[in-house]
Parts: sequence; structure tokens; C-alpha cells
Amino acid sequence: MIIVKTAVDLEGMRASGYVAARVRDAVASSVMPGVTTEELAEYAAEMIKGFGAESAFLGYKGYPSPICVSVNEGVVHGIPGRRRIEVGDVVSIDVGIRHCGYVGDTATTVMVSVRDARVAELVKTTERCLWAAIEQAREGRRLSDISHAIQSTAEAGGFSVVREFVGHGIGREMHEDPQVPNFGRPGCGPVLVAGMTFAIEPMVNMGGPEVEVLGDGWTVVTKDRKYSAHFEHTVAVGKDRAEVLTL
Repeated sequence: MIIVKTAVDLEGMRASGYVAARVRDAVASSVMPGVTTEELAEYAAEMIKGFGAESAFLGYKGYPSPICVSVNEGVVHGIPGRRRIEVGDVVSIDVGIRHCGYVGDTATTVMVSVRDARVAELVKTTERCLWAAIEQAREGRRLSDISHAIQSTAEAGGFSVVREFVGHGIGREMHEDPQVPNFGRPGCGPVLVAGMTFAIEPMVNMGGPEVEVLGDGWTVVTKDRKYSAHFEHTVAVGKDRAEVLTL
């Protein structure tokens, strides 16, 4: 069942989305050679506490960190630790915030002095996938129009989309109905109605779409160990256009 949010709900989600975006951008600005992924998580935790919010990730099904940090072949759910960022790395920062009774979920991918033009194109294309999908999040479109926009944009650039992990509805809970795949035919699924809210999150790989989960039970990496990128916004469907709640 897809929950259509009220005006009060949306106001609360704007508040949580604002905090999530502030934390995302601050942590992303701190990504530089020599910094450990754990230091990024500690900085995020301080910011979240300063806003009077809490991480929606920490403790979720046992996840041990306030944010996810995935590097290079890491797709999503990377657990921060002692790894130091190096020149040439691609670092995805995923932030989930619970504030005012609602969740904001957002991600970005940072390039650390990347010189490989194909890697840079992967990151740029993944961000284009997100905005192409957001363009479809308006009343009267179908859910799969969002999915198709991601897949078609990624594949036009010669990249592949991850299929095992998907976007999702969001609101008072981090994961609500429906699932929002990053692939699919257009014109299928539920008709979008103003007030529906989704976390749209293209995960795009330089190589094949196959992924695997490492021994820690969380970190998802590309099976061929080629680079991956991840962007995400929490979005409210509008009558004429989407409202991005995590700008």
C-alpha cells in the first residue's frame, strides 16, 4: 500500500530532508586523501546530534554506523572503518536521518582527483540517471517510468544498473511501499499521485550489473570489482513536477 502524504507529513519530511542534505553535503566536502571512512562517520554523527536528529541507519537490522561509505567497487551499505581515502577513489556517502518523526534518505558520490575519464563519466551519468528519474515523479505517470528513466540513461552511456537493490517508498519509516527498481519497461505499475514520497537511488556500475555481499553481511560490491556510483534523493510526487526534499 502506497501512503499518500498529507501537507503535515510533507512539512515533517522537508525538515528531515533538510538535515539529511546538510549532513550529506558536509561529509562529502570532507572526503579527501588521507581521511578514513570512520572519520567521515564520526563527523556525520556529530552533525546529526547537533541538529537534534538521529541516524536512521545506526542499529537498523544491526547496522553498526550512522552513515554508509562505499568506495570504488563498493555499491552500497559500506561500513566505515580504517580505510583511508586515496587519490583516484570514488566515494559514495549515504545518509539517512530520522527527525520530526520522519526519515530523509540521500546519497552522493564524490570523485577524489579522478583522472580516468571513464570513471568520471560513470559518476556524471549516475547523477543524470537520478535527475531523469525525478523528472518522471509527477502525477499521472507510472511507477515504472521512474525505473525506465534510470535504466535507459545508464545504458545509453554504456553502463549497467544494479538489480538486486532498489529505491523505495519513505515517510515515517525508512522503507515503505513500493519498491522502486532502477530498471523496467515504461508505462507499468501504479499511477503516481501527488503526495507519494520515494527515495529514488540509481546504483550504476562501470561493468556488469552483478553484485555480491561481503563477509561482514552488509558491504555490497560489484562482482567484477569494477567501479560503481550511487546518488539518491527523497522526492515527493507533485501535480506538475516533483519536489526534491533533500536538496
